[in-house]
Amino acid sequence: MEEYMVLVEGLAAEGNVRAQKTAWKWEVRKQVWNYLEDNDLADFPRPVHHRIPNFKGSREAGQRLATLPEFKDATVVKVNPDTPQKSVRVAALEAGKVLYVPQPRLRTGFFSRLMPGTVPPEKFNFAATPGGMKQLAEPLGLDDRTKIDIVVVGSSAVNPVNGARIGKGEGFAELEYGMLRALGCIDENTPVITSVHDSQVISEKMPPEGKGMMKHDVPVDIIVTPTRVIRVPTQTRFPKPEGIYWDLLSREKLSKIRVLQKLKALVEQETGRELKLAEQEEALPPLAKRGQQGRGGNRLAAPGRPKGKRLPTGQEETPAAARRRATA
Repeated sequence: MEEYMVLVEGLAAEGNVRAQKTAWKWEVRKQVWNYLEDNDLADFPRPVHHRIPNFKGSREAGQRLATLPEFKDATVVKVNPDTPQKSVRVAALEAGKVLYVPQPRLRTGFFSRLMPGTVPPEKFNFAATPGGMKQLAEPLGLDDRTKIDIVVVGSSAVNPVNGARIGKGEGFAELEYGMLRALGCIDENTPVITSVHDSQVISEKMPPEGKGMMKHDVPVDIIVTPTRVIRVPTQTRFPKPEGIYWDLLSREKLSKIRVLQKLKALVEQETGRELKLAEQEEALPPLAKRGQQGRGGNRLAAPGRPKGKRLPTGQEETPAAARRRATA
């Protein structure tokens, strides 16, 4: 984590806008993850750092989400693959809905789909897991243009006033949303819903004054906790992305996602023009690691202002040099 923050802060010091708008999000994530661990509000898998945290009460939140009229009226639902939203996926199967789940980190494709009646009730719990989706669901590519009625995303923190959402830092919820918008599967009016612990609802300094969100960030319309439902006012909610903003997409991210490469090629073929990518470098965050299941394991230390390594000449190391050293 500290090495990653050196990367981000080094890029920010060099004028990288993405890094400047990313650093504060990691401060919020760190605070939320530490709070959940320190107060024993986290469930397996632990520690929750670098994950969409599985909070105690996630099942109750999922059951409450399933009572929303938006959920009841939906025929096709998209739900993220993370553990705290498993109960939402189970609820979708129990309600006989078409369930779309992104393939984890979009490594092998785009979405997996479970149709009503294809899974017996005794297998719903298994089908709602990544292993179950891999075994039982139908993999889909970019040629599927099914209209999706609601989008359920996981979060590390959300703002009930403006809908600002922070995930785990990898940006896949934003990419999935942007791709679905680009393909016409969702639109501005498609509800975006998240389920979180009450302590993950943060109304202050999110984003901090003068920082803002990036235009590809996906705000939420509805926040569901184990105890309440919060509807973000439409008049104060941040605008939703209209698709993939290719000029904000880094080459580092594109190189890791095959289905995104295919979409870029498809758009270029249809439009007859080359899509320009972001010129600025992106520091990709570390992945979650399994650790102790005990309370407060692997607590993140607060990253201080990165100090340059003292050189023999007495000169301070530049941010770029510090960044190169951190990744060496």
